[in-house]
Amino acid sequence: MTSVPPRQRQGFFVRGDIDAFIGLGLDNVVQLIIAVGLCSKVLRFPKTLIFGSILPAIALSYLAGNLLYAWLARQLAAREQRADVCAIPYGLHTITMIAYSLLVMLPAYNLASANGDPDPAVTAWKVGSAACFISGLFQFCFAFIADVFRRFAPPGPMLAALGGLSLVFLSGGFLLQGMVRPLVGLVALMVLLSMFFGRYSFKWGLSAVVVSAGLGAILCWVTGIAPNGPFPLGQMGFHLPSSAFRNLEFLFQPRRLLPFFPVILPISFFAVIGALQNIESAAAAGDRYRARDALLIDGVGTMVGACLGSPFPLTIYIGHPCWKELGARAGYSVLNGLFITVLCLSGSTAIAAWLVPEDAGLPLIIWAGLIISLQAFEKVPRRYWISIVVGMLPALGAWLSQSIKNVLVTTASPADLPRIFSSSTLAKWHEHHIFVDGSFALEQGFVFTSIIWAAMFYYVLDRRFYLAAAWSALASLLSVVGLIHSWKFAPAGTEMNMPILDWVSRRSSVAVWEDLFPGWPYAAAYALISAFLIISKRWAVPSADETVPL
Repeated sequence: MTSVPPRQRQGFFVRGDIDAFIGLGLDNVVQLIIAVGLCSKVLRFPKTLIFGSILPAIALSYLAGNLLYAWLARQLAAREQRADVCAIPYGLHTITMIAYSLLVMLPAYNLASANGDPDPAVTAWKVGSAACFISGLFQFCFAFIADVFRRFAPPGPMLAALGGLSLVFLSGGFLLQGMVRPLVGLVALMVLLSMFFGRYSFKWGLSAVVVSAGLGAILCWVTGIAPNGPFPLGQMGFHLPSSAFRNLEFLFQPRRLLPFFPVILPISFFAVIGALQNIESAAAAGDRYRARDALLIDGVGTMVGACLGSPFPLTIYIGHPCWKELGARAGYSVLNGLFITVLCLSGSTAIAAWLVPEDAGLPLIIWAGLIISLQAFEKVPRRYWISIVVGMLPALGAWLSQSIKNVLVTTASPADLPRIFSSSTLAKWHEHHIFVDGSFALEQGFVFTSIIWAAMFYYVLDRRFYLAAAWSALASLLSVVGLIHSWKFAPAGTEMNMPILDWVSRRSSVAVWEDLFPGWPYAAAYALISAFLIISKRWAVPSADETVPL
């Protein structure tokens, strides 16, 4: 075996690793602070669960993944006899973390609470861990077909759904929270956006992220937002991860997990797409990693974390070209893994959240949502932009539905919820032209709907009407079985309505078409759309004006 010439041998730690570690470590700390905020304030998990189980499980995933990506970088450097290979950044997947918190665990918590569950937080945690395991399994299995997929998958429809989810649930949702305390949220956000999109930084390596987070933290203390409660001495201590296999019991109870599949499966798919895009980004910067290796690491790390009690998948981060430009190699990945592990196992994350409230980190999430949304327009030609916009609309309806239900659940007493979520209340809303049931219909399987709507228009713009009709036919099929648009009232809001499952399992004697397939109006609508598109293929005449209207 030929040895690597000394002049090409890559050092394990170089000066650039320190610079990159500071940037990536700060970003990871912000992610952890937001994860703690979601678990404590949104999901109402007890602190013993957050700091004793969830964070230690995340720590092990962080450590294993960062060490493996550092090892991959060393292997690539040795194989190509280069000394400038940068490891792929690795950490919590922001989109999945938000989606699983708001669209999986929060509905599970509300449903368990409405059903009289004595500990709804544990139930929601178990559902989140099962969802996390499914995401890891999906990544692991997809690793073996990743290269084939990269050659044939059109980017537009997938990016439209991801862009809509990011724009509404990340940028829009957290913008409202930031506007509540504008001296922190608004100032830090505008500083970050100005520096990033204005493409400038300050001396001494003060980037947009560092300036925004630092200024936000200072303003939190000046305005009295920080410190965030009493000093978290009770969370300090050494917390080792422990087995949480019991959390995965929902994997063997598919009926209880099925209502969340329209979120889990598309989000898992998007995590894979994001990983592939980041691999392409690394290749453009000169580091050509194998997609299979990266997805296997992501999948195994996420599944191990789920078995230990983590509800949040980890994956490849954006930003590889930035860290490579700073001169980072493999060492910054090792430092990041060790730093986050110590932070999570020692309970120091509580100190970080105490010192820097999530208000200071909100601009980073809003910024990330904007970047992901803009990516959809950057990756496809201008003529396809209308398909991107149309594909973003279902996410808006889903966000509106979630917001309305959360407001009603948190302001009404449990005894009043059955009356509020009923057909009689729906009629009153209609009298005032509040068609909230339309948002309920969009919410169910909205990620699937986003992909289908975007794909339909993507192919219509190319006048490939048969393919567009096929996508509409798929929507019709998903509607008739209840995976999209089909909903019913539940004690804490709405949920997926699939009576066909009860009928197949002989738990119901329903045999009337309307009751067996409540989503039939949507199925019929999509069938008519398919017919129209087929007719368009046969008799449509191209317009004389080929420009795309604005």
